[in-house]
Amino acid sequence: MKPLISRLFFLAAAAALLSPGGLIEAQTVDRLVATPERIDLEQGESASFQLRALDAQGNEVDVDLRIVRSSAAIEVDADERVVRGLQGGSEAQIFVTEILPADADREPVMVGIPVRVSFPAVTRVELSHSPERLYAGTTIELSASAYHADGSERPDPRPRFTSSDDDVATVDRFGAVSAHSAGSVTITAEVEGASEAWSAEVQAFPAVRMELTGGLDEARTGDVLEFSPRFYAEDGSVVEDVPVQWGYSFRSEDGVQVPGAVAVVDSGRFLAEEPGQYAVMASAGPLSARRAVEVQPRQVVQRIEFQGQGRVDNVHTSDFWVFEGNDGRDYAISGTWGADGWAYMWDVTDPTNLVKTDSVQVDARTVNDVKVSPDARYATMTREGASDRVNGLIILDLADPAHPRIAANVTEGLTGGVHNAFPMEDYVYALSGGQKYVIIDIEDLENPRTVGEVQHEDCRIHDVWVLDGLGYSAQWGCGILVYDVGNGAWGGTPENPVFVSQLTTPGGRTHAVYPYYQESTGRLLVFAGDEIMSRRGMALEGGLSTQPYDPETGQGGTPSNTAGYTHILDFTDMENPRKIARYKVPEYGTHNIWVEDDVLYQAYYEGGIRVVDVSGDLMGNLHTQGREIAVYKPADPVGYISNAPMVWSGMPFKGRLFLSDWNSGMWALEIEPRQPVALEENDQDN
Repeated sequence: MKPLISRLFFLAAAAALLSPGGLIEAQTVDRLVATPERIDLEQGESASFQLRALDAQGNEVDVDLRIVRSSAAIEVDADERVVRGLQGGSEAQIFVTEILPADADREPVMVGIPVRVSFPAVTRVELSHSPERLYAGTTIELSASAYHADGSERPDPRPRFTSSDDDVATVDRFGAVSAHSAGSVTITAEVEGASEAWSAEVQAFPAVRMELTGGLDEARTGDVLEFSPRFYAEDGSVVEDVPVQWGYSFRSEDGVQVPGAVAVVDSGRFLAEEPGQYAVMASAGPLSARRAVEVQPRQVVQRIEFQGQGRVDNVHTSDFWVFEGNDGRDYAISGTWGADGWAYMWDVTDPTNLVKTDSVQVDARTVNDVKVSPDARYATMTREGASDRVNGLIILDLADPAHPRIAANVTEGLTGGVHNAFPMEDYVYALSGGQKYVIIDIEDLENPRTVGEVQHEDCRIHDVWVLDGLGYSAQWGCGILVYDVGNGAWGGTPENPVFVSQLTTPGGRTHAVYPYYQESTGRLLVFAGDEIMSRRGMALEGGLSTQPYDPETGQGGTPSNTAGYTHILDFTDMENPRKIARYKVPEYGTHNIWVEDDVLYQAYYEGGIRVVDVSGDLMGNLHTQGREIAVYKPADPVGYISNAPMVWSGMPFKGRLFLSDWNSGMWALEIEPRQPVALEENDQDN
């Protein structure tokens, strides 16, 4: 389900007025009045609001109302008429609209309540740990974090840095401390009256010679090279802990300077985005050293070819999953969005001829997520928008994969809509109302049992994925959460999950998650995707289009404009996870993620399916490093919205690539093996 739709909250009210004579026809609403007219909140605070519907004479009228929040900066309880501030430094609105019958001959009456969410006061500042010794002529960088009384962190605090003695050391507004002469100095960072100080001793520069080792003479774009400086004193001894400033120079192959971040160099780690000749430079005090590197194109592009399509043009297609059935044939299950609870079964054994074998309908508005257990014993269908509002999770028995049977409907612990689920052989991890995920024992398909749950503080949740007994969940502003749900290293079991780790991502829009063990480096990587629908503040704005084009009204049929990107996180050290890279394509937004054999298959909504080389050490933005292997945009002239690619998910399977597209159904593709010689000859011809 898209966030735009998930922001709708419905308030049931009486449809008629009572009088001494009984029911009378309701008066026509002239205006809606909100009290207060504007709401100011601190982050974490709640406030009540009142609504009145008035006719032309000022009499109150009972009506059905729809209450909508404009953004995730606030949360609204429509039944209690309470708004809560979630994101400080934000402005939002509560939109209240009269609900009219379908045959009404007038526009509904509306009112908006502006809501401003401010930050709480900063009560504590922390400075990053740095050596207490500096050398004249060197520079180090301090960073400051600011916290509120409740322990929450202030984003982008912009501290004011000052030095106690500018003759000894100065500090710029970004926290870079430059040492000038021997002596004592104190650097202070202040945010809104709260401050923290750091003291250091500046000593004379001790080294007389510098060497730069490591790296390679030749590399490809996107390769990370490690350089190490070494300093020597006059007596030949090695001097440790000398802060180094890094830089590079660049000369392109054709002699033309390429603008932008042609390369990245950070703490001795160097990566080039453009082919050419580079010099990596390190300096400290009066000393400097350089190493030359020639960088060649990465050359990973492969052709991607259309194989077949399982067209769905009457409704939106949501998630899908491809699997081998117990009869040896290949199948896929796909869900639908806003389409009366349908899911479809496909025989995809011949990818050039995707055949729909059956369909399953359940009580739901949307089957947002479908997945199949690793042993292909059963499938899960999530339910949102059920007529009885119970929703729950549907378990399909795949004994006959072409014609699945509903084995169970799990509702225990699953209040609200079930957005996503992750099935394993013995357990299913299912989201409950965007608040938590519950763990279901699925050994007996006919009698599943809820045995545990994970609810982490006040964190909204959107996705969960389990690898080696660890549950990784994407939780919007709370980032990525990791729980031991059976790994055991932290004492967790499905019945008693144990918190392991957490890492927030910039922007607070963590939507999708995919954990991946990278064998070549021994690292445990987590790919975390943003989702930003109906983006604002960019040159190409646009709303979420959900309807096909209507030639009579001229409405609908507009492609979506999304935003967001994929964060690449290193969880190898669970105690100290960190962000190491990103994959960001301008003007598009990400959705579901798959990684296999060091290849990222990123569903990038209207940007199509993106196939990306994620081998080796990763740093910077993979999009600008020549790491993209292939891109395919599934445009269908008779799709639900014509020629409007909107890729929801991608999944490699038996040498082919399958995807689901929101506007056109299931697609099968084949990535052809790369022909290096032919490709190079073709490039020369062009």
